Amino acid sequence: MRNLFVLNIFLAAGFSIIMGKLSLSGLTVGFIIGYLALWVTRPLYGHNTYFSKVTNVLQLIVFFIRELLISNFRVLWDVITPGNISKPGVIAVPLDTETDFEIMMVANLVSLTPGTLSLDVSDDRKSLYVHVMFLDDVDTTRRNIKQGIEKRVLEAIR
Repeated sequence: MRNLFVLNIFLAAGFSIIMGKLSLSGLTVGFIIGYLALWVTRPLYGHNTYFSKVTNVLQLIVFFIRELLISNFRVLWDVITPGNISKPGVIAVPLDTETDFEIMMVANLVSLTPGTLSLDVSDDRKSLYVHVMFLDDVDTTRRNIKQGIEKRVLEAIR
């Protein structure tokens, strides 16, 4: 998998140099074109998880941007309206993560989403304590974190 990623990076750099656009946009277009070229030739590489990993990472990015927008509007609405609709609370979210990197990714993405903040990880590394600004239902909030961020992070990393 890593060999194909490195090859894709080289294809992206080569494309952007040939096109004379050695910039982020040129590298991005080159990466996409390189990915498509590698995807067309995937039977040559045998069984490889690179193509599903790229898809999983893109799904994580799209999901996080969507959650970021929704939570930003929810916090904004709470700030600009006269009433207080927030119901803050702290919950423990059981984790299926195995490595420190997986825990870090889940905790950081939870903290980057407005209205939630990762507070701590239990000593046995099986629970993440999260402060939630809009805690309407504990089980629903836990399920949203586990089926949302954690699931997509694990799909992208593993």
